[in-house]
Amino acid sequence: MPKVPGAVRGDPSSAFESGNWVDRETDGCKFKDLRLHKRFRILLEQIGGDMGQTIPLVCQDWANTKAAYRFFSNSRVSEADILSGHFESTRERLAATKGLVLMLHDTTEFNFKRDKPELIGVTKTVNKQGKAGWLTPHTLCGILMHSSLALTPEGLPLGLGAVKFWTRDKFKGTLALKRKINPTRVPIEKKESVRWLENLTQSTGLLDDPGRCIHIGDRESDIYELFCTAQKVGTHFLVRTQTNRLAGNGDHTVVDEMDEVAVKGLHRIEVRDERGDRDEAVLEIRYRRIRILPPIGKQKRYPALNLTVIHAKERGEPKNRKRIDWKLLTDLPVNSRKDAVEKLAWYALRWKLEVFHKILKSGCKAEESKLRTADRLANLISVFCIVSWRVFWMTMLNRTDPKASPTIAFTETEIELLDHIVKDKADTERRRKTLSHYLIKIARLGGYLARANDPPPGNMVMWRGLS
Repeated sequence: MPKVPGAVRGDPSSAFESGNWVDRETDGCKFKDLRLHKRFRILLEQIGGDMGQTIPLVCQDWANTKAAYRFFSNSRVSEADILSGHFESTRERLAATKGLVLMLHDTTEFNFKRDKPELIGVTKTVNKQGKAGWLTPHTLCGILMHSSLALTPEGLPLGLGAVKFWTRDKFKGTLALKRKINPTRVPIEKKESVRWLENLTQSTGLLDDPGRCIHIGDRESDIYELFCTAQKVGTHFLVRTQTNRLAGNGDHTVVDEMDEVAVKGLHRIEVRDERGDRDEAVLEIRYRRIRILPPIGKQKRYPALNLTVIHAKERGEPKNRKRIDWKLLTDLPVNSRKDAVEKLAWYALRWKLEVFHKILKSGCKAEESKLRTADRLANLISVFCIVSWRVFWMTMLNRTDPKASPTIAFTETEIELLDHIVKDKADTERRRKTLSHYLIKIARLGGYLARANDPPPGNMVMWRGLS
């Protein structure tokens, strides 16, 4: 059975040195021209300093605006070049953090309104109601992004491990494949889902010890090739399943075998319904180690795997929300109720990647860009990814390590400026000024009231305050 080190909380301050955050995220960039590197550094500082604004507004004059447009349209610039420095910074933060690392994977779409969608690419076709009331097909143009975000078990984002951009011009969706052939018999290299394998391999390569990384995905990540790839590179996975696979000797399925498993324990969690009201859910937990077979058309190419199935199902039928029914699959051993609850808590952190995507779209306003081609948009969104991670990191750092030194996130000049803009109370001046003290100052600039019973500031007030 695979052995995983215990989750020991590291000191986030050891992953950073005092200095400008732009330098940390750009020093490792690998551009083909030094001038491109310099321009990228200027752009990151401009966009990060006025988050959510248009390129002409952050650049201030025509010379810088023209240079920015030339940078994003330059054929020698790619999203890999832009993010290479951030990936190196992520590697350093991972090395400075002890214990487990959760690598969250998910896909999001960026849709744009264009007169010529062929310049960007097509994501999907939806039915739109016209003036006469009839539903007519409406093509959405845009690009898709598959991102992998490294996270500590406490919820602190350490950085992106891999990012892939694409349109549907090259790959077709699963529904399009099903019209012609059984998708399970198509090699993974010819399908859009190959991005899961590529991101898993790339993000795992950032760790000196792949065994302390747990890759987490939703039902879209229920791919047998992904399980085999994780085993090949020496890492681990925890995914939510949607396929009832063959088990044992092939004469029954995973569901058949799990139906025989008795409830191993109960677990109470607090949830919110559709109206935002708090509610309590009682989960029945079952788990078993099962021999799982690959799809019938791929049994000659891939071996059978011994994996752990965890089934958490809510008792009763709740009101105003969907019933919790999670079926998780992992290569990690689960020997007790405590182990199963730990895995459920890890999977529950997956929604933090949705928060990161929200910062990209609502904070950076990525879908409001007027750039004309997919390549230019991918380069711009890559810059937004670094800015969005910083906002998310600062928000969560205030919750995971509020008493750390403020020099982790700010330079001495920025600290002096915050002290000048947001005045301290008389009793505060006598106390030690921690990281949380200055992060709350940023949030106050964004509309945070900082009352005694207020929860910690969220991402929205943080990105407004930074702007």
